[in-house]
Amino acid sequence: MLVGSLEAAKVVFLYGARSHASGDHEFQAGSHLLAKHINAQDKVDLQATVHPGWPEDESILDDADAIVIYADGTKVIGNGWEKMDQLVKEKKTGVLFMHYAVHPSVEQGEKYYLPWIGGFFENGISVNPFWRANIKPKKGHETAHGVGPISAVDEFYFNIKLHPDSLNLGAATPTEKNLLRINNIWTRAAYLAKGKTQSLLWGITRQGGGRGAGFTGGHHHRNWAIDGYRQLVLNTIAWIAGEKVPNSGVPTYPVTEDELNEKLDDYGDKTNRIKLPTLADITFTPGPWMTPEEHAESRRKPKKKKK
Repeated sequence: MLVGSLEAAKVVFLYGARSHASGDHEFQAGSHLLAKHINAQDKVDLQATVHPGWPEDESILDDADAIVIYADGTKVIGNGWEKMDQLVKEKKTGVLFMHYAVHPSVEQGEKYYLPWIGGFFENGISVNPFWRANIKPKKGHETAHGVGPISAVDEFYFNIKLHPDSLNLGAATPTEKNLLRINNIWTRAAYLAKGKTQSLLWGITRQGGGRGAGFTGGHHHRNWAIDGYRQLVLNTIAWIAGEKVPNSGVPTYPVTEDELNEKLDDYGDKTNRIKLPTLADITFTPGPWMTPEEHAESRRKPKKKKK
């Protein structure tokens, strides 16, 4: 088969609307960047398209081999529960949810996410701190092909509710030394998770056919310029689409600062230009690993005004 031919596996990115300051939750720019890298290579038979939100004409998804949703919570998938369930069950469509999109209600997670992608952010258990993760791909699995070192600070969720058949495709361990700061959600389970390996990227081969995956990273747009970080996700997209991942991984190339700034929500605003990741991004004085009670108390205290 020829890459880009009618027989190429079709990947559809569905991205959510803006919700954060420039540089974070850049769902549009991140989707376009990954799609651009998929379409630039000629070794894996994939062809990617990008669409804002859930499509009014759902038929554009009928021949998709993989659907990637990158958005806030269920703001995109919330318009297409039944259609996606049909695609998963009848057409064995591959599905990848990224960052906040892995966070449904518990009921939605149990009903849809566990069978579709093998896991979800579970209210009352899962958490969303910012920390430096040294992500290790699953040794021997094709999603690990060609993946170089990954050290990134991101809002990496952990304590994910996982299906018994899920695979830990991207593992990292939160500790006191790599915690930047605890965010708005912190649980007893999180406090007790220190030093325990977590799934930041997971996948599942469904019993009824097809594959799914979830990735908790993707908060900071700059991290897509980290070669190993990007490679791992590109490989995962090929895997859920049912394509064989080459031994060297899905071909990708170094991201430039200009490319990193393409399609931003603030595109054209030079004051909000995003810089390529540097060592300074992952160098910091660790924040405190608080008990849930200490965290609750810290949130009650008024913040000091900057002089």
